Amino acid sequence: MFPIRDHNPSRRPAFVTYALIAVNIAVFMAMLPSYGNEHALLQIYSDWALLPARISHGDGYYTFFTSMFMHGGILHIAGNMLFLWIFGDNLEDEMGHLRYLGFYLICGIAAGLAQYLADPGSRVPMVGASGAIAGVMGGYLLLFPKARVDVLFIFIIFFKVFPMPAWIMLGLWFGLQVFAEMGSTGAGGVAHLAHIGGFIAGVIVTYPMWKRLGGTAFWSRTRGHPTHAEARYRFAQSTIPTVRRRR
Repeated sequence: MFPIRDHNPSRRPAFVTYALIAVNIAVFMAMLPSYGNEHALLQIYSDWALLPARISHGDGYYTFFTSMFMHGGILHIAGNMLFLWIFGDNLEDEMGHLRYLGFYLICGIAAGLAQYLADPGSRVPMVGASGAIAGVMGGYLLLFPKARVDVLFIFIIFFKVFPMPAWIMLGLWFGLQVFAEMGSTGAGGVAHLAHIGGFIAGVIVTYPMWKRLGGTAFWSRTRGHPTHAEARYRFAQSTIPTVRRRR
């Protein structure tokens, strides 16, 4: 079950969102040759990934920033960039380019801090943009709780797309992160606390803006949607003529 699009593409080009996606892909492509070389990959992680034990020794503070542009594999980056593409454009549209960029970086650093504080002595490196993107999702939830999001549900061989309000989809996602963290043994390889920390940071950092816009009055005015009209998604009509069976 994962989102494939929302119903409110941004009014203006989301230059920062596109640039962030491009930078993440560029870093992934630069790292790609090292994925077949364990020694080279470990060296890259040692230098640029967020390693809590290293931070605790007073070194590598810059990795709070660099680690959010690194990924552990194709599925990792593909999933993260999909979420950023879906939820980032409307938030950038509402915040403005530079404010949105600052917001994204703050949420990414907050996500790293949440994971670090949970286990400052850990020697497991943390990489990925998901903490920062979780912040984008938190901000989206606060500003546009009723925006419609198309969610692809896959169950064995059954595929179905369901449109649902953002608050349900994002609420379920956040609940799953909390549930996964509560049942985690620390060996799953997913930094759920970074997701939780980033999401909460996104809500907190967006809250002053939401208040300036009118708070609940803003929700009433926009009905919890982005301030522009929804896109009309439909399948294009086929140009192949219909051939009917002769009787």
